[in-house]
Amino acid sequence: MAPVVHSLFSLTTMATVLLVEDNVDVREMMATALELDGHCVRTAANGWEALRLLESGVHPCVILLDLMMPVMDGWAFGAELENKPALAAIPVIVVSAVGGDLLNRVRAAAYVSKPVDIDRLLEIVCEKCP
Repeated sequence: MAPVVHSLFSLTTMATVLLVEDNVDVREMMATALELDGHCVRTAANGWEALRLLESGVHPCVILLDLMMPVMDGWAFGAELENKPALAAIPVIVVSAVGGDLLNRVRAAAYVSKPVDIDRLLEIVCEKCP
């Protein structure tokens, strides 16, 4: 029997992650780590840009969401997601320095505090993106 040859892409599925972060350096650092871990990463600098991506057909397995952003912050973005049934099921991982009661205002499957522990972030993303 001849051996079966698989391409790299048949062995791994490139799960798409939507990263919503206004700080360019943090966004680039997180995107690079996610890409090196095998994820396809789409980025947005604020909630409004993220909504435009989602409405254009980007369907991530998870959304990494900062809360404190200009234009549309994470809380407003979370409220918009809740109003769109097709998007409300996407798990949201809040990545923010904000804590306490302010976190309760956005539906989140998980929380990662800043400064970001990349190993912990990748672990949570892998749990949400099988």
